[in-house]
Amino acid sequence: MTNIKIAIIDDHVLVRSGLRGFFTDQPDIEVVAEAGDGAQALEVVRQHQLDVLILDISMPKQSGMDVLARIQAHAPDLGILILSGYPEEHYAVSLLRRGISGYLNKQCEPEDVLAAVRRIAGGNRYITPQIADLLAGQLNRPNDAAAHEQLSARELQVLLRLAKGETVGDVAQSLFLSAKTVSTYRTRILEKMGLASNSDLTYYALKNGLLD
Repeated sequence: MTNIKIAIIDDHVLVRSGLRGFFTDQPDIEVVAEAGDGAQALEVVRQHQLDVLILDISMPKQSGMDVLARIQAHAPDLGILILSGYPEEHYAVSLLRRGISGYLNKQCEPEDVLAAVRRIAGGNRYITPQIADLLAGQLNRPNDAAAHEQLSARELQVLLRLAKGETVGDVAQSLFLSAKTVSTYRTRILEKMGLASNSDLTYYALKNGLLD
């Protein structure tokens, strides 16, 4: 049997250790690497042939959203399972639209992670009943979707950085963009979301649980 090769990216050592220990008992799954921040995550993806990447979206140095975009650019066919402390309603649907393969809350059972890894390794998406309900709800009420869910992946990256208090210059430097381009994104974000200022973005992000 060919092992499913996975990597675990999470800034909490106990989380990584717990997952690694759990997967050690699975004969068909091999943890080939782990990392604690975004920069290390990119190196892991570059250095290993992975079937599934388990990724948190709340990490130091680089946000998981930034890391996700770079990983997808480097390895567009890699199966990515988001394992997050954020409830499903905050990010799951938005991230699924951006190409991830599955989303689980860290309060899930270990068997759920195992099932997700195996399904994703087979080239499928893993959709929990909770997320299926969220997707169905959006189909029934398309105009009630959260404002941030209509943003592109890059716009969501910029939104989260501005909401954390970064300046246009800071965001430009972090994302390797020009300040003019970031300003254009900012204007577009405010227009799409019906907001007027960076303070509004921060309030929205906090109210909707998009920031720690």
